[in-house]
Amino acid sequence: MTEYNKILAAIDLTEESDQVIERARDLANLYSCDLDIVHIIEPLGYAYGGDIPMDLTEVQQQLEDHAKQHLEKAGKKYQIALSQQHVIIGRPETEIHRLSEENNFDLVVAGSHGRHGIQLLLGSTANGILHGAKCDVLAVRIQ
Repeated sequence: MTEYNKILAAIDLTEESDQVIERARDLANLYSCDLDIVHIIEPLGYAYGGDIPMDLTEVQQQLEDHAKQHLEKAGKKYQIALSQQHVIIGRPETEIHRLSEENNFDLVVAGSHGRHGIQLLLGSTANGILHGAKCDVLAVRIQ
């Protein structure tokens, strides 16, 4: 059986995030290993071809500040140190892959809504994390 030393829980800061953190925390307790949490904010500039109009720069900063506050609340609730909380701006799949490789995480835990049909063909964040990850990925079915 695989031993895990560092687990990363990727969350979207919705109420459903608790399900992901709780599963990741249970595994971290089982393996007596570190647990980090991450939230990725997609840049507003993607809608503008990479250039963020000046009035959106402030909005992007507000989104980042808001995300940090919510992540900090989750960190307190689950006893996850501030140094183990990450808010990153970028494409979720890319940034989670980068963070997991740079920090030697051996398991990424993410939520999945279990979409079917055309939604599955279009892909999801969990699917994007799975394909291309260099470590194990656990998709937690969101209830």
